[in-house]
Amino acid sequence: MEGPDTRNSDFVRSLAKGLEVISSFGPERKEATVSEVATVTGLSRAATRRMLLTLVELGYATTDGRVFWLTPRILKLGYAYLSSQSLTEIAENHVQNLVAQVHESSSLGVLDEFDIVYVVRVPTKKIMRASISVGTRFPAFATSMGRVLLAQLESADLDAFLESAKLEPLTQRTVTDRDQLREILTQISTQDYALTDQELEDGLRSIAVPIRDTQGRAIAALNVSSSAIVGDPADLIARFLEPLRTTARLIEHDLALATGRRHPSNARF
Repeated sequence: MEGPDTRNSDFVRSLAKGLEVISSFGPERKEATVSEVATVTGLSRAATRRMLLTLVELGYATTDGRVFWLTPRILKLGYAYLSSQSLTEIAENHVQNLVAQVHESSSLGVLDEFDIVYVVRVPTKKIMRASISVGTRFPAFATSMGRVLLAQLESADLDAFLESAKLEPLTQRTVTDRDQLREILTQISTQDYALTDQELEDGLRSIAVPIRDTQGRAIAALNVSSSAIVGDPADLIARFLEPLRTTARLIEHDLALATGRRHPSNARF
């Protein structure tokens, strides 16, 4: 996973710096001083201050004169992405139907560097202490959706991920050994589904399958999450794998139709 080529004449450094400042905020850093943001981003205090004040001027952040925090207007940036993606629109009804069928929570996620990001979420009951909604991020290596997408990466990209990702334990069951994780991902690439057993949170199991575009590339993952109190991991496979795969095929079919409508030149006569 190579970083951006800042030598490229088309690379806009100021935009990149602004995005770094925005990304420095999150659940563990809801507000921060100029110095704190500068430390996280590696930018100078002067540049950081200019970026923050620009965000305040545009309404994406606010300040009490000492600390800064993002405003709800920042959600417009995320919704701009979501609203432009036919995948989320197409998938939502299918995910709702899946939840109605299996009576467990289901989500659609995409891979963003080291995280899985939720872009569709249909819950049935709260099985996690952490609240999950559209935009929630979790470490990809410890989630079923993340693993099923990591297993589709090219060898060089997977090597880069395993070299750079912070494999920190989230529970006592979390796999953090890089060689062991590679073996797991190899198996997932063969079986075309991923199952995690209480690696993200105690009491939570999850199973996921990939969603592919018309070129066969895995562009998203679909999962079902269930409590670990009842049954064992094999029960997830028996109960949810085929409904997941059926739903994935329906999403892929509708996505292919939508892609064809947007690109009529690809139609066959």
